[in-house]
Amino acid sequence: MAKITFLGTGTSQGVPFIGCTCAVCSSKDPRDNRLRSAIWVQSEETSVVIDAGPDFRYQMLRARVPRIDAIVFTHGHKDHVAGLDDVRAYNYWQNEGIDLYADPNAEEILRREFHYAFSGVSYPGIPVLNIRPMTGAPFIIGDLDFIPVKVLHYKLDVYGYRIGDFTYITDANYIAPEEMDKIRGSRFLVLNALRHETHISHFTLEEAIAIARDIGAERTYFTHASHQLGLHTEIEAGLPDGMFMAYDGLVLDIDEKA
Repeated sequence: MAKITFLGTGTSQGVPFIGCTCAVCSSKDPRDNRLRSAIWVQSEETSVVIDAGPDFRYQMLRARVPRIDAIVFTHGHKDHVAGLDDVRAYNYWQNEGIDLYADPNAEEILRREFHYAFSGVSYPGIPVLNIRPMTGAPFIIGDLDFIPVKVLHYKLDVYGYRIGDFTYITDANYIAPEEMDKIRGSRFLVLNALRHETHISHFTLEEAIAIARDIGAERTYFTHASHQLGLHTEIEAGLPDGMFMAYDGLVLDIDEKA
């Protein structure tokens, strides 16, 4: 059995947005409270987190993630890497380094931002990290097969991942035809949908819906939402059949048959 837990479904500044008193940021619906985007992928043998943003520590505590076999990165922006230092707890309990899968751009950022972990000087309390270069070729972690899907985040290459019947894509505003072909046949699709207004580096909700229709997954979930997108209940009520707003804490059984 494989499960996906949405650890965070918000944009880079999260929701509520600091200082904002709009209806979304003031909402009492917990589904309108969105930490920075990340997911937890579980099988019977393997536990993998995709991205480790500023909320990583709280996300691990909230979801009660007992162990991590690896962290897979989509890209190196702060809202996807800033919490990496907190893997130290897993180093302690598991008594081993944590494998990190990152493309060259993300690897460079990780080595710069967490230079003390890669300096070659070891001392108690620093994170123990093993970089596994991600070249765009498929790779395996435990009993999970990952197919990288390269998308564009304005001009930056970002990687989504297909894991069996499940595809996760965040921080994208363009997917090339050959990468779309990697997604086709997915039963579960997750796409970023930042807001309604056009954005330089993210899909709007309307653009994400168009891609979802093209792919034709049984279920599509939208993530990386800003407060500008609107209230969870109101947005979801207007979505086409088979499309939903993801929210923090949502769990999908990706072996479940529709």
